[in-house]
Amino acid sequence: MRKAFWTDKESVFFIGIGGISMSGLAHYLHTLGFFVQGSDVQANEQTAQLEKEGVRIFIGHKASNLNGSEIVVVSSAISDKNPELMEAKKRNLPVVGRAELLSLVASEFENVIGIAGCHGKTTATAMCAHVMRECSGNASAHIGGDDFEFHNFYAGGNKFFITEACEFQGNFLKLKPDFAVILNTDADHLEYYKNEENLLRAYEEFASSAGGCAVCSEDRIAKKIPRAMTFGMGKNSDVSAENIRSNGGKYSFSLRIQGEIFDRIRLNVYGRHNIYNALAAASVACYYHCPSAFIAEQLQNFRGIRRRFEFLGKLCGADIIADYAHHPRELAAVLRTAGEMDKGKLFVVFQPHTYSRTKLLFEDFVRVLKDIENLVIYKTYPAREYFDAEGSALTLAESLPKSLYIESLRELGIYLRCSLTPEDRVLFLGAGDIYYVAKQLLQKRKI
Repeated sequence: MRKAFWTDKESVFFIGIGGISMSGLAHYLHTLGFFVQGSDVQANEQTAQLEKEGVRIFIGHKASNLNGSEIVVVSSAISDKNPELMEAKKRNLPVVGRAELLSLVASEFENVIGIAGCHGKTTATAMCAHVMRECSGNASAHIGGDDFEFHNFYAGGNKFFITEACEFQGNFLKLKPDFAVILNTDADHLEYYKNEENLLRAYEEFASSAGGCAVCSEDRIAKKIPRAMTFGMGKNSDVSAENIRSNGGKYSFSLRIQGEIFDRIRLNVYGRHNIYNALAAASVACYYHCPSAFIAEQLQNFRGIRRRFEFLGKLCGADIIADYAHHPRELAAVLRTAGEMDKGKLFVVFQPHTYSRTKLLFEDFVRVLKDIENLVIYKTYPAREYFDAEGSALTLAESLPKSLYIESLRELGIYLRCSLTPEDRVLFLGAGDIYYVAKQLLQKRKI
């Protein structure tokens, strides 16, 4: 089997292999014939799937895990004091960042499509992957989530490679796409960029690195990028939506390209915000001259991404829905979508993701969450960070008089079981382990 980019290496070790992007890349290298191993602090669905494929997984980080590995791949979330990373440096092994590996993978494809933005990257990437596969019959995709059909990496040929381009720590600047998409430019990851101006410069650099670009015409910064194709709701956009209709939170619209009305698109995923994701995917397809009928068909067939307004089951008869939303703008979009579903009381369980994000966007979180009647703030998912009281979930809850702060699965289970009726809905929101908390509640484990 062909060995891409590392022709003289056989064994690759991933530190933090359970991450959604890392696991996708590990899967791909395994399919290329590399001997892949990796470690993480705990097992999850991604590590379980990799083990089934024959990848060796270590739970816990130890220097001895490296064994005979020749290359080490590490994500940005891994500390310099990680024992495996320290051992790799001690042995003078090549250490490659996740973003560098993604760039190497992308270099093997004829056309690279990089999709960036603070919100919607995963869904837009997956939508684009479905459309381009149908249009070209020769496309692969690296998806930062679990697509119901493609999962987090789809290998379907080397003509097109569609990938998320994540702005965290400037990682998307390592990717050199042939076509770039910028969905939005909201302030995020300011712990790295320090201010909005630096973040926006990074988006401009990303756009200028590509041969072509599509930007949202309604984003106050992205629309200023020169010589870009535009998408949005307005008629002045190159690709736009007209005659928009909602049916219980799922939207349909007529696709308008350069002033001409084409097929009607009926989305099978919830939320008005997904119109923008669909228009972004349509813009890519238009750039590569795909027929509008293929675009409409594949967007309608798209079933979504796990943790994107995903129905998980019922608790006490109430619908349990999970969403990855962890930024104020994402929370607002999910809450709008939930509000379009005419059914009972709405309960919201929100888990803040990192102390720094909560601290930097504190007032925005308060503004978005303050009017929710049945709100639970669940303990912070710290990810790569140390405790900071100013950005903690408890501090956020204290600024939301209608909220209840909970920090254990048992407490949450008792509260919900005592509160819910079959007509209600519960949103579990956040990018941390709140998804698995919801699943544990549904599995009726002892709590």
